[in-house]
Amino acid sequence: MNFLKSKKESSWRTPRRLLKILIITLFAFSVAWRYFYGRNISQESPGEARKLLTVQSGGEKTKMEETGEFAVVKRVVDGDTVELENGEKVRYIGIDTPETLDPRKPIQCFGKEAAAKNRELVEGKRVRLEKDVTERDKYNRLLRYIYVTEGESGNEIFVNLELVNQGFAHSYTYPPDVKYQNLFVLAEKEARENGRGLWIGCPIQPESVSLSPTGVQISSPDEGCKIKGNISASGEKIYHLFGCGSYDKTKIDESRGEKWFCSEDEAVNSGWRKAKNC
Repeated sequence: MNFLKSKKESSWRTPRRLLKILIITLFAFSVAWRYFYGRNISQESPGEARKLLTVQSGGEKTKMEETGEFAVVKRVVDGDTVELENGEKVRYIGIDTPETLDPRKPIQCFGKEAAAKNRELVEGKRVRLEKDVTERDKYNRLLRYIYVTEGESGNEIFVNLELVNQGFAHSYTYPPDVKYQNLFVLAEKEARENGRGLWIGCPIQPESVSLSPTGVQISSPDEGCKIKGNISASGEKIYHLFGCGSYDKTKIDESRGEKWFCSEDEAVNSGWRKAKNC
């Protein structure tokens, strides 16, 4: 009799035990799912939680979002170059301001004004740095687009574009970093047409500069620097010596990153190859 009763209780308890096991298993699975799935959502969804990385800047840690780096500008080197608190130098992408520091050239018209404007915009301020394709130039400077937030309005200024738009810089796109090329070209065109900055302060001599059909500046060489550094439609950098088959029809558009060289060694060291018809 007791045996039957025990067997009956055992058969009754078994489903309850299985049910408990099932509930505990489902609960554990639910907790695990919430933890792992929730963590992935917080890391991958920009709208809910951006991934923050830590970078070193001037001995103090600042935060870097996936959308860009943040740093403080220690000093302005010239119109298109700054030094950060951590010692890194940053060359602005997509623009070129008149020279003030090149030992091979005199201080160019509007160079000091461009440096002063850059200083006004970013020196001593926290800026956001955006990368394009290339990490550094041949001088080991970081290549970046720079943004700074205005104090009262809170609006973010695209510094590279602002310098071109206000006439302190030329558009100078150098492949493969061409993300904002169209913006820079249009800003230069507008600044030129409205006589802003260097476009009114530095009259352009017809014999030294001409314009392409698209309104982009086409330059002529400095004395003794007549090797043409051209960039093909595919982005290949090719230099042409005087007398080469394509020399006469090749035009140098510095806004695209093309340039004049004084020697073949200079062209080769800058990453250009000789044209095949030379």
